[in-house]
Amino acid sequence: MALIVQKYGGTSVGDTDRIKAVADKVIETRKQGHKVVVVVSAMKGETDRLLGLSQQVTDQAHGRELDVLLSTGEQVTIALMCMALEHKGYPARSYTGGQVHILTDDAHNKARIMDIEAARVLRDLNDGKVVVIAGFQGIDENGNITTLGRGGSDTTAVAMAAALNADECHIYTDVDGVYTADPRIEPNARRLDRITYEEMLEMASLGSKVLQIRSVEFASKYNVNLRVLSSFEEGPGTLISQEEDFMEQAVISGIAHNRDEAKLTIVGVPDRPGIAFSILGPIADANIEVDMIVQNVGVDNTTDFTFTVHRNDFARARKILDKIAEELGAKEVKGDEGIVKISVVGVGMRSHAGIASRMFKALADEGINIMMISTSEIKVSVVVAEKYLELGVRTLHTAFDLDHAQEQSA
Repeated sequence: MALIVQKYGGTSVGDTDRIKAVADKVIETRKQGHKVVVVVSAMKGETDRLLGLSQQVTDQAHGRELDVLLSTGEQVTIALMCMALEHKGYPARSYTGGQVHILTDDAHNKARIMDIEAARVLRDLNDGKVVVIAGFQGIDENGNITTLGRGGSDTTAVAMAAALNADECHIYTDVDGVYTADPRIEPNARRLDRITYEEMLEMASLGSKVLQIRSVEFASKYNVNLRVLSSFEEGPGTLISQEEDFMEQAVISGIAHNRDEAKLTIVGVPDRPGIAFSILGPIADANIEVDMIVQNVGVDNTTDFTFTVHRNDFARARKILDKIAEELGAKEVKGDEGIVKISVVGVGMRSHAGIASRMFKALADEGINIMMISTSEIKVSVVVAEKYLELGVRTLHTAFDLDHAQEQSA
């Protein structure tokens, strides 16, 4: 008998028919002899509806009261889920985050989990009950309801799995696993059987929306085996676990991309110590996150400094950079919102040389110009013109033999 934590997102519990269907899935797992903890999100669209209500009252809602409001979405789902299970003859018990005592800090709307008291949940499981827990929420040391931020139900599920020492944590979503590339762009993309925490973190940070980054970080820290599965079709999904669990490792696991990039260049600034801080300090002070950075030194004691930001921050960052350019006596500021980032990801890079050159050659053969490059131990990223996104992804998918490769360990 295993202990399984199952998480179902808003789409999976979007209406009462889908809640009943999820109850059937939970019952199937119980019939296999497993203990089951179910973590659920609010029904699809409910969190946005609640936010809309708050904005009709005020556009400056207090964080504490906003959390009280938003947490009701999951409370509806846990009650309906338990009703569905009980109706089908399976005892169930619902818990809000506070009732489980998921202790968080007091950062309303973006709280972080500090501790979980799992004793009551374990008692219910041992008594044969299915435990249904509201995702996305907790309670601070003063008894205030807190929420974990968008996508926080994934983090709740992983944290519960860690606290209960569960055998696996299953994240049910609208896709049936993690793919070698976005199937909407690359029709030959394949579902991966397995992938490491590190690879999943890179894929998530590069735009893959399958899992929330915080939940993968949590799983890696506490060694929780994660499995991504579809709520709507049967299948083995993708297992996310430690690298040493893998018998055989592919060199490249997948091709990731991010459309949300914009590029800024400040041209002709003085080449002196501290210039990078002079440029990026005010950007950071404005809470704008910088991704890739390239600095080119000119022959006339000046430098060109280029960096990328999220496209939503482009206008604000450019305004700040225009002011910095004037203060530093720079020649000009250039901006480009028509760029994308494409990356190859794989822990196999650690033991295989030549990945970057293979990537660059494949893109060059298709006439795709590379504007910026960044690397890590298991990733190579390039910035290219947005018009080359689909061609670039497909080219690299083929170049690294991901189209027709045999089923791989990652």
